[in-house]
Amino acid sequence: MATPLFDASLLPSSLLSTLPTGLTLRPLSSEDYTKSHLSLLSHLTSSPDIGESAWSTRFQELLSINQIHQTYLCIVIEEESSNELVGSATLVVERKFLRGGGMVGHVEDVVVHPRMQGKKLGVSLLKVLTQLGEDLGCYKVR
Repeated sequence: MATPLFDASLLPSSLLSTLPTGLTLRPLSSEDYTKSHLSLLSHLTSSPDIGESAWSTRFQELLSINQIHQTYLCIVIEEESSNELVGSATLVVERKFLRGGGMVGHVEDVVVHPRMQGKKLGVSLLKVLTQLGEDLGCYKVR
């Protein structure tokens, strides 16, 4: 059974229905190595295949951190017909001493598979992460 990186109920439901038919937006899960996660990231920058064991170890590290504080919120878009990931982005929540110990959300690693570009999937990823950061109490998301 797949384990999500964070609770999917945190995702703003009003924005999830804006994706084209056949696509699902959800948290990164423990089985996403097999759904071409690293291959998708390679469309953004160098992302050599570190192997399933190393990928799973990193996933578990991020999951452990999230169990203390929601910090690494990676979302993916899965194409239902191929069961492959076609989009991904991450919100990293930084806890500050500024602004009364406030939080800032940093959007990182936004990527859409080239064959899916032009469908506004990147815009959807950014909108979801921005709303998610605001819902978590970030005073800004950038």
